[in-house]
Amino acid sequence: MKRYCLFFAFCSLFLLPINGSGQPRTSDSLPDDPRYREDQFYAGLAVNFMSDLPANVDQSGFSGSARFGFLRDMPINQRRNVALAMGGGLSFNTYNQNMKIDDSGQDTSFTPLEDEDFDSNRFSTYIAEIPFELRWRTSTRQRNNFWRVYLGFKLGYMFYFKSRFEGRDENLEVKDPEGLERWRYSLTLSGGYSKVNFYLDYSLNSLFSDVALDETSTAVGIQPIKAGLIFYIL
Repeated sequence: MKRYCLFFAFCSLFLLPINGSGQPRTSDSLPDDPRYREDQFYAGLAVNFMSDLPANVDQSGFSGSARFGFLRDMPINQRRNVALAMGGGLSFNTYNQNMKIDDSGQDTSFTPLEDEDFDSNRFSTYIAEIPFELRWRTSTRQRNNFWRVYLGFKLGYMFYFKSRFEGRDENLEVKDPEGLERWRYSLTLSGGYSKVNFYLDYSLNSLFSDVALDETSTAVGIQPIKAGLIFYIL
């Protein structure tokens, strides 16, 4: 939790006016630069929603996400307002819910609980990402504030997972449950004006596959959806 607080404070700095070598200036005295690029670094904050939940499993409390990284902007037209982009980054995610994950037995069990059966129950994921984007914007080198719409696809690998259960008489920590889908695929959409932009991330595959809730045939599944803000600089 401390690392999230530090990261959120760091991200708030992106709201301040920042001019870099790749960001268009406001002065009309600057000549047009046929080599300028946009939005090379990014940082985002979002709320995580859990779709495709199995029966009796519910999201509880706040689930958040933070991400940051770098994208290489590659304009594909003479005006340089349409571009492709590819880069790398990291995302950190938490999911509060009422599904207890337990690997103390022979097999990992997934059990829905009532709210009164636990004090805290969540799992966290750390993902290395490779985002791809098709970009459209109204920018020029002289225009610092402009409209943008970026449509993308993101490939990721979950290099760390931790489930933490705190009950009345039991505490559990699971780091490598059965059925965890470490490769992540999602569609992304961001757009807005100036430095404040809305962001949407829709996962194309489930977090868990080929596993079911304890003593049932209901698939665990769970597909995350992220909605929030993203900030671009340089």
